[in-house]
Amino acid sequence: MSRFSLQNRVRRGILRVALATALGCVSSLACSGMNERAALGAEEEPQAFARILTDEAEVRAGPGVSYRVIETLKRGETIALDGRANTGFWLKVILEDGRTAYVLGEQVETFAVKPGSPDAPSRPGFFAPPPLAGSHGGLAIMGGLLQIPVASGGVKGFGYMEARPSVVVGSSLTLEGFIAEALTADGSQLFYGAGASVHFAPNWPVCPFLSAGGGRLNVIPQTDSFVLKKEDFYVGRAGGGILLALRGRILTRFEVTNMSLLTSGSFKNAQTYSGGFGVYF
Repeated sequence: MSRFSLQNRVRRGILRVALATALGCVSSLACSGMNERAALGAEEEPQAFARILTDEAEVRAGPGVSYRVIETLKRGETIALDGRANTGFWLKVILEDGRTAYVLGEQVETFAVKPGSPDAPSRPGFFAPPPLAGSHGGLAIMGGLLQIPVASGGVKGFGYMEARPSVVVGSSLTLEGFIAEALTADGSQLFYGAGASVHFAPNWPVCPFLSAGGGRLNVIPQTDSFVLKKEDFYVGRAGGGILLALRGRILTRFEVTNMSLLTSGSFKNAQTYSGGFGVYF
């Protein structure tokens, strides 16, 4: 084989490799451009909302007047649209706290805007304002640490569980009961009572609050315990914390309280540090 023929074959091989590489690059760039355009198109896809046209619009739990009213919206308020119900003219909407509800179509004006537009309303996210408005009651289950002076001297910490039922008077005020028990090898400490909580930012996803109340604390020792002794106290309890609200009317509650423990001949303080989950309904 001549040297000239060998050189031609090498050149043709190099050209084939270069052509294949160029075609691969062009194809990759084309696919990348298509993906970018598709992603951009998805990002810019308009989102649907509904604006209240009447003085008041009742938002119901289902598509019909037989379903209970879960919220009343005023003229001009905007809610996210999730579709049309299968029956009648009811529109499926998403409330601020993430609940799905229904509103009569003739009471609203529907419109669509692109995300990021200056006048685009916000859609419900993972967090939501505490669902105090429109609720009648709630229940929180909490756990934490009870620090209390003990008969053997000093202060001892006990793990405890607590239930906090509540009656919602308004978005800024709830009446609450509490019942809790710290159960250890030395015995149990049961405290219970009632009080009230004031919420300072009920329309914020993170809502600070203060609480105050009173009740009783019963110390019930084991027969062989030298750490605890049988005691009964009147309790004055005050503290504060935050509510961190999630979608679906579920929230997390973190709280620190001080308990003044009173008898006819003694006075001492105990503290609780707790956190847990709750729901309003």
